[in-house]
Amino acid sequence: MLLTVLTLLVTALPEAQQTDTVIPVRAGTRLEVENYGGETTVRTWDKPAIRIVADNGARERLEIHSLGTLLSVKAQGRYGPPRSLNLEIAVPLHTELSLSGVNTDVTVDGVQGGISVETVNGQVDVKGGDGFVSLKSVEGEVSLENARGRISVSSVNEGVRVKNANGDISAESVNGEVRLEEITSASVDATTVNGDVIYDGAIQDGGRYSLNTHNGDVTVGVGEKVNATVMVSTFSGEFEASFPVQLTETRRNRFRFVLGSGAAQLTLKSFQGTIRLVRPGERPSKGRFRVKHKDKDNRDRD
Repeated sequence: MLLTVLTLLVTALPEAQQTDTVIPVRAGTRLEVENYGGETTVRTWDKPAIRIVADNGARERLEIHSLGTLLSVKAQGRYGPPRSLNLEIAVPLHTELSLSGVNTDVTVDGVQGGISVETVNGQVDVKGGDGFVSLKSVEGEVSLENARGRISVSSVNEGVRVKNANGDISAESVNGEVRLEEITSASVDATTVNGDVIYDGAIQDGGRYSLNTHNGDVTVGVGEKVNATVMVSTFSGEFEASFPVQLTETRRNRFRFVLGSGAAQLTLKSFQGTIRLVRPGERPSKGRFRVKHKDKDNRDRD
């Protein structure tokens, strides 16, 4: 009954310049937010309630509904789609989030639950996430830090970045860089078309790592004690390593070598870029070991 009254109050004051609503919730609540344009910011607090603050004016309103453990918030326009509306939301630590928008920037800080974000013309910046974390934008950058679980991040026309993450990771862009740093994972799939791929993280025994780009470079940080079977494919690019490697198999535009016991599988592909192996924390530069695509038997060492 309380939630019904709150919904009526939020939607019945057309001249209100700000909404500030606190709604008690139970453990396990899932929050869904649809905000057409503006900013959606979600942070945590130590209360068993969700607070929603919005700068809506006469042309925008919020519809808030509750059903069991689902709380939904939707921005509506009185005369067509809503204009820019900024939402600031405080939630309990383990709240599950589903956030979406069109011209919407999304920021999440500290939430330790599953997080799903989808926007079209907006940036996504998330710190936290535990469980299934899915972040998508078409025209904006996507950044994720301090997450664990099953992670999927993607952008079409900007780059994606994941830092300090633990779990299975899928990272994808079309016209942007893919950068993965401080990663602990046994399954990584990173792909872009027009951009570089950079991986600086653990390569675990038994793990599978696939790093691919068409028009860009691939750079991988490889520790001295890594055990990996490395497969390299480049059509019109080069391979460089800052340490010696011994090729065990060469084919047209492809070659293979083993580091340590070869327990992990590391697949590196670039159609016309340079593939580099460096020591963790080392800046990419021309390595001591080089293989050119035109002659796989030509090995230059410093």
